Amino acid sequence: MAVNRLDRVNALLLREIADDLFRVLQTEPDVDIAGITVTKVECAPNLRSADVWVSIMDAEQHPTWLRRLSKHAKDIQALINRNMTLHYTPKLRFRLDTGIAKGDRVLDILNHLEIPEDTEAES
Repeated sequence: MAVNRLDRVNALLLREIADDLFRVLQTEPDVDIAGITVTKVECAPNLRSADVWVSIMDAEQHPTWLRRLSKHAKDIQALINRNMTLHYTPKLRFRLDTGIAKGDRVLDILNHLEIPEDTEAES
């Protein structure tokens, strides 16, 4: 069974962008690099553009981080161009992935549920 070429390019871009984010954001003084995770990359079929989905820890408290990532998109594209051999270097668009935050919220709710004790077990 053949693996889709676009899936392989997306996986390769995800690894490269995650590494490049670390390199580029090291110079930012107040950015917690450990709080930013690249969760998914969706490259267009023509490889001209890519949506980069990132999860940001405490995104509500740091609404400017997505804007900062977008500001560094050209630097990351330059690193991709230098480190990878692609016909086109995709233009990156950063998107906020809220799936992890929603999952954390659900787990927090489940942990704080009051579970009534079973009356039959006491008898």
